[in-house]
Amino acid sequence: MRMETLIFSGNTVISNIDAPRPEVIDFNNTIYATCEVTPIPDLPRGQPEISGQVLFKQVFPNGTLQVIVNLRGLPAIDPQIRAIHIHQYGDLSQGCVSAGPHYNPQGVDHPGHPGDMGNFVSERGIIRQILKLSEARLFGGQSILGRAVVVHQKEDDLGMGSDEESKRSGNAGKRIAGCVIGISSPRLWQAAVELFREVVKEVGADESTR
Repeated sequence: MRMETLIFSGNTVISNIDAPRPEVIDFNNTIYATCEVTPIPDLPRGQPEISGQVLFKQVFPNGTLQVIVNLRGLPAIDPQIRAIHIHQYGDLSQGCVSAGPHYNPQGVDHPGHPGDMGNFVSERGIIRQILKLSEARLFGGQSILGRAVVVHQKEDDLGMGSDEESKRSGNAGKRIAGCVIGISSPRLWQAAVELFREVVKEVGADESTR
């Protein structure tokens, strides 16, 4: 367990910043999180009403973060590429605009920071995908818990554009759906695994599903 000493107004406080949460102990050294995606209230005309779940799982303390994306409501006959990012604030009081920029605690160029989830292509109106995020974590001082997942209008150019915005956000366009990441029990992850177990097997055997 890593310890960190913090000093506030002359008082020394010991913070167990990497101590496991109670849920980790309850669930076999694993933490689970969910994000229940809904469309923004003022969705622009012509944009799809995307909903569903983004689920997270990480083994304490250094396991690779696993993610299940399960979204519906996209055009069935127009499989456009959509960018999905993790944004800094879990504030959806003004749609997804108030979620702030991509979560990028180290200030590095896009892509390559914890907020980069990449591009996703729908099939028959559904995005259903398993991935690993090597830069993002559910533990420690740079946890993504309490932050927002945002679905964008367009494709992420992965920092290959000619303007500065490409290096900040990938020019992914308007924010059309989102959610706030919160701790969950294993139940939702297990249900998603049952839904498409064969896909989950491709994630790898190093961190087996519960």
